[in-house]
Amino acid sequence: MLAKWGATAAAVFVTATGFLGSPPPPPSPGPAEPSPTTALPGGVAVDVKLRLERDGRLTVTEKVVVPEGKQVTRRVPLRQAVGDDLERVYSVDTRSFEGPDGGISAGPDTLAAEMGPGTSTLKYTVDGVAADVGEGQEARWQVTGGWDTDIDTVTISFVSPTPPRSVTCLAGAVGSTTGCDVSQITDGHIVRAQEIGLKAGHRLDLAVGMEPGTVPATARFEKTFSLAGAFALTPATGAGLGGLTLFLVGGVALLWWARGRDTRALASDVGPVTVLVTDAGGRVGFASPDGVLPGQVGTVVDEHVDVVDVAATVVDLAVRNYLWIEEVPGPSPDWRIVRRNPPDEHLRAYERAVYEALLPSIGPGGRDHVRVSELGGAGLDLTAVRDHLYRDVVASRWFQHRPDNERSRWWWIGLGVGLAGVVLTVVLTLTTHLALLGLAVLVGGSALVIGSRWMPARTRRGSALIEQVRGLREYLRSATPDTVPVADREMVFSRSLPYAVVLGEADHWLQTFAVLDPGADGTPGLYWYGGADDGDLRRFAQRFPAFLAALDGALAEADHLRSLRAST
Repeated sequence: MLAKWGATAAAVFVTATGFLGSPPPPPSPGPAEPSPTTALPGGVAVDVKLRLERDGRLTVTEKVVVPEGKQVTRRVPLRQAVGDDLERVYSVDTRSFEGPDGGISAGPDTLAAEMGPGTSTLKYTVDGVAADVGEGQEARWQVTGGWDTDIDTVTISFVSPTPPRSVTCLAGAVGSTTGCDVSQITDGHIVRAQEIGLKAGHRLDLAVGMEPGTVPATARFEKTFSLAGAFALTPATGAGLGGLTLFLVGGVALLWWARGRDTRALASDVGPVTVLVTDAGGRVGFASPDGVLPGQVGTVVDEHVDVVDVAATVVDLAVRNYLWIEEVPGPSPDWRIVRRNPPDEHLRAYERAVYEALLPSIGPGGRDHVRVSELGGAGLDLTAVRDHLYRDVVASRWFQHRPDNERSRWWWIGLGVGLAGVVLTVVLTLTTHLALLGLAVLVGGSALVIGSRWMPARTRRGSALIEQVRGLREYLRSATPDTVPVADREMVFSRSLPYAVVLGEADHWLQTFAVLDPGADGTPGLYWYGGADDGDLRRFAQRFPAFLAALDGALAEADHLRSLRAST
């Protein structure tokens, strides 16, 4: 298999360079048998004898004559380019050196020799010279080159187990196609070549065509690094990109399935839901859909615990008589939040956490009241509120998993996959031609990071609640005091207000009910809010948004929650 592949690669090289693929030129005119020529005074002469053994290895004997007072070196590359991203690889073994001064060495990439004045003889064997080409075989080797000085004369002889069929000899700079001075087949079985005057750094390449099967094909070819080759589209990389496409399509389909219920709920036309209920005594009250509380509404809608969710919970706790809110007279507007009733079993864990964050009951920070202006510098810790509220929406079966954990989990997974993709891309770029696979992993990780925000999936119950919340918003937009008995208007107005706050309808709700008489229930003013003029709801409608803005700002300084309002 390696031999066949090597032959194919060699054929590519032949076609590209015209070195081996075209018919050999006719033998150059010259002496029938070129022989070593004595170097001119101060010149270097090289005589090389090559024998192709039956096992495919090439035995080389070099005789180098160096004039007095001169030291020469040569370096022959053992990895030689045969294309943009392909190298032919040779190996050298069984080396010996005879001469007055110098030596020979070979590594994985280079054959090196150094010779002093006099006559030196170098012997070594080369593996990887024979390759199957077309309907025959070819032996190729850079016979000499890499000299640090000009060479006066180079003579070459080559013998093989079968009579050679052709010879091509190239001399000059690496990559040139200039023929040698002499290259011919003599006596029917010996190849001889000669070059007069080889400049320093130039080389002499010899390629001999032979009968098929003359020796085992030992040529080796290896891919080399190139940026274009590293990112080439191959069957393997194509399969990887196809797998990534299926992964992304599958992810989109999964998100579509998980989000489809929400999309339909948000796209449909929804009228006001029934939130007003009449008890056995004929009193009209407010009942939220699915029993959802104001703080839960915002979390279910946008999957985050926001500042407005906590602010709406504070108002709700006041409406339910756990807290009292009163205006504080002074040059700048301020409000006081006062403990009215202690938290009990009717409060959810997150509501209790809000209560304790505002009015700690134990410890050195324990207090019965606090000004809104003091909350910003009080070092509020709302992490417990956030954690309890996320757990609460899961316990209420509106989500399968905590939305924050779900987002975080997929974000970290995406980041890890993306970083692995970066490392894999670099490694594959430097070592293989499969870098597109690493790039595919990187793209997949990036897609997970971007898509992590949409990973939290509501349950069917959560999707149904979204539709009901839209109906609740329509109720807040369309309800009027006339739809509620006079004696129950203050209670309905107050119980609905926290939902108007979290859904961004507070201003409209306040203006709509500004005409009601808070004393119609037998007590002056709102039962949960104290102001300079308890009987004037128009003034309350003007002042209360300022309270919400001040409360939002104080809670936002805790830096644990987003400062956004929910929208559906």
